[in-house]
Amino acid sequence: MNLSERLLGDQHGRVSAYVVITATAALAFGGLVLDGGLALAAKVRAMGQAQEAARAGAQEIDLAAYRADGTLRLQPDRAVAAAHNYLTAAHHTGSVSVSGNTVNVSVTINQRTQLLGLVAVNTITVTGRGEAQPQRGIS
Repeated sequence: MNLSERLLGDQHGRVSAYVVITATAALAFGGLVLDGGLALAAKVRAMGQAQEAARAGAQEIDLAAYRADGTLRLQPDRAVAAAHNYLTAAHHTGSVSVSGNTVNVSVTINQRTQLLGLVAVNTITVTGRGEAQPQRGIS
C-alpha cells in the first residue's frame, strides 16, 4: 500500500474534529446574536429610563420665579431628588446632575448573558444617558 492510499483510507477521527469545531463556532455565533440582542435591548431600556428620570427632574422648577416674571429655573436639589425617586421606583440606579437648567441622568444596567456564560462572559454592562430641560407648553 503506497502513501496516498494510506492517507485517503485513514479517515478515523477527522469527521469528529470537524463536528466539534463547527458546533463550537455555531454556539459562539448564536451566543453573540442572542446576547448581543439582549444587550441592545438593555441599552434601549437604560436610555429610556435615563430620559424619563431626567424629565421627572426637569419638572421641579422654581415656582416663585415663574409666577413672578415667567422665568423657568430649576431647583437643583429638588430636581436631583425627583430624578433619583424615579430611578428608585423603576428599580434602577444611576447618577444625576444639574447643570444650569439641564438635568443629566446616566443609568447603568448589567445584563446577564444566556449563551456567552459558557465562555465566562456572565454579564454585559450597558449605559444610557438622558437629559431634559423645563419647557413652557407643548413644543
